[in-house]
Amino acid sequence: MTTQHKVSFPSGDATLTGTLFLPESNDPVPGIVVAGTWTSVKELMADRYAEQLADRGYAALSFDFAGFGESSGKPREVENPARKVDDIHHAVTFLAAQASIDANRLGALGICAAAMYMAGNAARDPRIGSLALIAPWLHDAAICELAYGGADAVAEKIQIAKQARAHFDETGEIDYVPVVSATDAHAAMPYDIDFYLNPARGGIPAWPNRFALMAWEGWLSYDSIALAPQITQPTLLVHSEDAAIPDGARRFHAGLASRKDILWTQGSQFDFYDQEPQVTLAADTAAAHFGRTLR
Repeated sequence: MTTQHKVSFPSGDATLTGTLFLPESNDPVPGIVVAGTWTSVKELMADRYAEQLADRGYAALSFDFAGFGESSGKPREVENPARKVDDIHHAVTFLAAQASIDANRLGALGICAAAMYMAGNAARDPRIGSLALIAPWLHDAAICELAYGGADAVAEKIQIAKQARAHFDETGEIDYVPVVSATDAHAAMPYDIDFYLNPARGGIPAWPNRFALMAWEGWLSYDSIALAPQITQPTLLVHSEDAAIPDGARRFHAGLASRKDILWTQGSQFDFYDQEPQVTLAADTAAAHFGRTLR
């Protein structure tokens, strides 16, 4: 029977809050660190996947990044790839120290944007023995231009970010827009996305639906495709042609120097967050991958 434990651990000047899901076992089990989409809190999808992994015999840690959800850290709700990679590193340190977990068998699972951050940590963290990326958002400058309307549009967002950062440095005030909105053209995702707007799915009180404009620069300049040749761990991708930027997944997969697998299946990006059969398929495939590679 899976049990849940609220935990906390340090990451730089912040204290991160998470949920440790443990399977019933008399012996130490492999441990997996789990994280979800940009701006997300653990309740959106990381908890779901962590519990699924625990049901399959793995200890799994989901957590809120610094400045998000129940974790401390300022400024709040600022998508900072470098900081998130550091948070993952500290989450692995916490996981490895637990008596119930085999520190020689540690893995990482990233959903959507966390695929980039898990890859960033795996490229420098030999404690991670295996990597699974679900509906991965993996971008570089070229993909960002395609996703955000061209080079001029990307440059404009970066300029907006610099202005917002200068305003924050001067006043301490953060300029926010919605992450998702069907009516606000300034939203980070100006679309009617049911997952984020539906209270029965991701539109929950724990997720404030706000995006710090000063985060655009770090987000748009993060090159995850370049990380692929640096990753030596066995890596699995689960994706769909109808999900986000499948070309990024293909290019990342092609660049991996390690043992690699990719499963192409059906479903939209948001189906992989909370819908069936996508979640169970992804969890089954990831668990089987960890079983083959964490030995």
